[in-house]
Amino acid sequence: AMSKSAVKISSDLLSNPLCEQEPSFLEMVTAFDTAMKRMDSFNQEKVDWVWLENGSAGSIMEFSSVFPSLNMAVKRREQTLQDYKRLQSKVEKYEEKERTGPVLAKLHQ
Repeated sequence: AMSKSAVKISSDLLSNPLCEQEPSFLEMVTAFDTAMKRMDSFNQEKVDWVWLENGSAGSIMEFSSVFPSLNMAVKRREQTLQDYKRLQSKVEKYEEKERTGPVLAKLHQ
C-alpha cells in the first residue's frame, strides 16, 4: 500500500506545472517516478511469491488438521486425479494403436 501511495505521489508530481518550468525539477521527478514504479513492481513480485509459497498450499495444510473431512476430501481428489491420469494414458495408448476389433472394444469401455 505504501509503494502504491509513492507511485501516486510521483505521478502527481509529474503533472505539476513546475515540471514544465524547471527542467532540472522534471528530471528529478522523472527519476523519482521511475524508482517508485520499480519499487512497486518489486514489492508486488515479492508479495505474489510469498503468497504462492505460503498462501494456497499452506492454508490447505493448516485446515486439514482442523477439519479431518477436508483432509479426506483432498486425499480422495488426489487419488481420483491419479486414476484419471492413468486411464487417460491408457486411452491415448489405445488411440495410437491400429484400429482393430479388440482395440476398438477396449477404447469404448
